Amino acid sequence: MVAKKGLGRGLDSMIPKPNKLPAASEKQEKTKEAAEIMIATNEIEPNRDQPRKNFDEDALAELAESIKQFGIIQPLLLKKREHYYEIVAGERRWRAAIMAGLKEVPAIIREYSEQEVMEISLIENLQREDLNPIEEAQAFQRLITEFHLKQDEVAERVSKSRTAIANSMRLLKLDERVQKMVIEDMISSGHARTLLSIEDKELQYNTAVRIFDEKLSVRETERLVKKLLSEKEQQKFSEEAAATAPVIYRSLEEQMKTIIGSKVSIHNRSNGKGKIEIEYYSGDDLERIIELFQQIQK
Repeated sequence: MVAKKGLGRGLDSMIPKPNKLPAASEKQEKTKEAAEIMIATNEIEPNRDQPRKNFDEDALAELAESIKQFGIIQPLLLKKREHYYEIVAGERRWRAAIMAGLKEVPAIIREYSEQEVMEISLIENLQREDLNPIEEAQAFQRLITEFHLKQDEVAERVSKSRTAIANSMRLLKLDERVQKMVIEDMISSGHARTLLSIEDKELQYNTAVRIFDEKLSVRETERLVKKLLSEKEQQKFSEEAAATAPVIYRSLEEQMKTIIGSKVSIHNRSNGKGKIEIEYYSGDDLERIIELFQQIQK
């Protein structure tokens, strides 16, 4: 049965119109307008490479209820594959339609290149703000690595600045556990960008957990990260000093040995304290060393 059309609450997932798409997708304007037809839901499969990987089940259930009442306003945009139809735009509507019990959905079939499929999927999600920051960054990265676009070309296609694209993709440098926390909305992208200055992955993750546990704001996180980096720099300095200390002490031992005429050992402790041992080989040798110190006192 063909679902009747009407306005439904939550149905803001319309595919971008050709004259609103960024430059790379303007090719659609030259494509002959395809007729809307009904396609069985079991003949449709999602695009496995589409940017969006996470779907809010509560939001899908709400959309499913709206579809039961009003039907699907905007048809799905599909690409014909050998044995099925692949979703170019409208996966959320397709999932909700299945939840609503629909056996078929309105769709438009068009031919697109793999790059155009990726771009349209990305644009649709960006316009609806459905992607989490990591999914968005991964989509930008794919356009660059798989389709050999430059950052400014990606920026043009998604109507963002080149700086915004670069800042987004920097999130992919985070520890994978931290990226997962961003995906699960445990910390914000603002928190995540602050953590990028921590190179130690374990410290980065532990700090992210602390942000979540203590419900720190981005400003509080900035102060915390600054403090942690200062402490780490101080620790690094101390470790480097400790590493070079034995060489320095051996040199001092040799200098004192030359002055005193006996073996000298310097024992340094981690707290900066220590002791100096001077060997003597007879009673006369001990008196000689004592006389030497007495001369220094004069």
